[in-house]
Amino acid sequence: MTRVYLSLGSNMGDRQGYLQKAVKALNDLPETEVKAVSSYYETAAWGLTDQADFLNLALALETKLPAETLLRSCQQIEKDLDRVRHEHWGPRTVDIDILLYGQEIWETEHLKVPHPYMSQRAFVLVPLVEIADDLVDPKTGQAYKNYLSQLNTSDVRKLELMD
Repeated sequence: MTRVYLSLGSNMGDRQGYLQKAVKALNDLPETEVKAVSSYYETAAWGLTDQADFLNLALALETKLPAETLLRSCQQIEKDLDRVRHEHWGPRTVDIDILLYGQEIWETEHLKVPHPYMSQRAFVLVPLVEIADDLVDPKTGQAYKNYLSQLNTSDVRKLELMD
């Protein structure tokens, strides 16, 4: 089994509901088990900023699925939860990004792991470090909590939501 870390976000409709459904769908994948889920965090949109705030979380899972199969499964879950890709960084019902796939480094057309922007995004690192504060970047050996200490986290608001 490979330990995988994902980032999930939603800024349309029932954001919490979409994230809960995505977590359940991920746990229902064959030979896959969700091991940890962070708290919910609300953040302003990144990239294309003229849109609703995002609800974000990170999760850890263990899987026997190959990385590319997991990617296709994540994209299918997004589609099943009404995600329509209109514009890059645009609003979405759910977004699932593979952050880390074990300690592997992937550079393909469709999959880049570690996620190329994760060390620059507080909305990714705050929930990730919450569930795995000892993770290191397989490319640099740098601890992700060290990257986080260099970022402004004031816009990442932890929410106490009931499941």
